[in-house]
Amino acid sequence: MIEDDGPAQVWRGGMVIHARPSGIVAPSRTGDDAMSKHFVHVAVVALGLFVTSAGAETLKLPDNLTGFSSDAGENYFVESDAREAYFPLASNFLTQKTQSYCGVASIVMVLNALNVPAPSVPEFEPYRTFTQDNILDERTDVILARDVLAKKGMTLDQIGGILATQPVKAEVRHAADSSVEEFRKLASSYLGQPNHFVIVNYLRKAIGQEKGGHISPLAAYDGKADRFLILDVARYKYPPVWVKASELFDAMNTQDSDNENKTRGFVLVSAASVQ
Repeated sequence: MIEDDGPAQVWRGGMVIHARPSGIVAPSRTGDDAMSKHFVHVAVVALGLFVTSAGAETLKLPDNLTGFSSDAGENYFVESDAREAYFPLASNFLTQKTQSYCGVASIVMVLNALNVPAPSVPEFEPYRTFTQDNILDERTDVILARDVLAKKGMTLDQIGGILATQPVKAEVRHAADSSVEEFRKLASSYLGQPNHFVIVNYLRKAIGQEKGGHISPLAAYDGKADRFLILDVARYKYPPVWVKASELFDAMNTQDSDNENKTRGFVLVSAASVQ
């Protein structure tokens, strides 16, 4: 859908990054609560370098959304029930390269976060990584031709189809065939497990943003506030935001004229099972 618009190291996007910021230890779920909150707060501040590096002057957020870097946004993260997806996604956070590439950027982030075997990149030899160029090939052209992608973006079903060309498990869920309760349960469960990710396809104007269909991955869920964290790949336009589960579901439960008027929805992505 077109956008309106030391520690172990891994190679991503032409630079070496840490899986977690240097010196940060993941808090224990069973440890002292105050200490756990302290470590998570430090992690939020440290990873802010990844989240804010696009450097654009983004649009003002509507009152119903909470920016990730705000005090309230950091508190949601500290209190979040499910955030296993956050660190690998933040370490691979991309800005979509064109206004129609929100789906492409989201797919690339998830594949790199899953450490799926990637193609070579001549300028990065001998290192390998998925990029917004090499993810597209003859196989994906059968699902969505690149000239059509450049003009119209990507639909929910095309996200699933392109992911299916890689060794991952991808389950497409249209909002009309689901419910907010099921979405909350499935998405929060995925975000709480290592190597499990959720990509959402939603209508921006339904959550008060400008203004058309968009695609981005989710990174965390705070059950107390009942909010999901969207790592918006249009980083020049909006920062990562916390959105209420019901509002996000309503934004997914909208028709997409580029997909036979099917509703938008979400894709559950995980590593493929070993046969």
